[in-house]
Amino acid sequence: MKLFASILAAATLSVFSQQAAFASPEAAYPSKPVKVVVGYAPGGSSDAVARLIAGRLSDKLGQTFVVENRPGAASNIAAATVARSPNDGYTILLGSNASTINVSLYKELSFDFQKDFAPVALLTRFPNIMVVNNTVPAKTVQEFITYAKANPKNIFFASSGAGSSTRLSAELFKMMTGVEMEHVQYKGSAPALTDLMAGRIQVMFDTAPSVMQLIQGGKLRALGVTSATVQPFAPEIPTIDATVKGYEMTSWYALFTPAGTPAGIVEKLNKEVNAILAEKEIQEKLAGMVATPGGGTTEELRQHVASEIAKYADVVKASGATAD
Repeated sequence: MKLFASILAAATLSVFSQQAAFASPEAAYPSKPVKVVVGYAPGGSSDAVARLIAGRLSDKLGQTFVVENRPGAASNIAAATVARSPNDGYTILLGSNASTINVSLYKELSFDFQKDFAPVALLTRFPNIMVVNNTVPAKTVQEFITYAKANPKNIFFASSGAGSSTRLSAELFKMMTGVEMEHVQYKGSAPALTDLMAGRIQVMFDTAPSVMQLIQGGKLRALGVTSATVQPFAPEIPTIDATVKGYEMTSWYALFTPAGTPAGIVEKLNKEVNAILAEKEIQEKLAGMVATPGGGTTEELRQHVASEIAKYADVVKASGATAD
């Protein structure tokens, strides 16, 4: 009788244990390596941010978070890969503002960025900086607007790609100020900056990491940052918003899982990422990348994505930019 009771108790415990594990998959998560898919080649800012956060997640959760680079099609190849992956939390996308731009830039995508992904956590934000060459007489945003309106056929702005933030930041500026500027597209920032410094191009809205050294070296003049607030890495540079009310165009990186990933896993990742972003060492490393920590809830990220898609849709339409 005692033997039967023991067997029954053991069987009952086993059933309840299996039910508990099934009811809360986050309890055992992660139980194997996790893949973080990045849509750009190694060596860039997206790769650096992904590896920084993945390294700390590995430390905190006891499983390796492996960064896998899948470059191509402005990060769409990476997004499509993750969208097709099992929604179990073991494949994560490093998404960005490019992900929300692509919704309007590409006529056909194999995924719906809002429906096919679950927002996890905003990692970083970093602005572009409006810079002019030293032959341009303007020293403020307002002076540039006045100068551009007085020279409507002679102002050219550079970009690093059709749907890049470098182009759309300028297009938004055009929309909100009414200035006329002609677009000149380059294959990347490096050749664009070369022509800007040489005086062939008057203005560019480039990423902060690309231009800060040139600004500090006196080779370019900064007029304003595209973020809504002054940045700690360059408090002397005012916001464009201070002159053009409501102007904001900020680049960012965030983590997403395939839609349908158990909420407990998503929330666990969100909690861990927020804790990582609060670490002083991580904040210092991000500052070295000219980026500020993100953070916040999954719902805040969902709303941010929706807002970005709507904003970029208007700018892409007005600019006529397309990747097809």
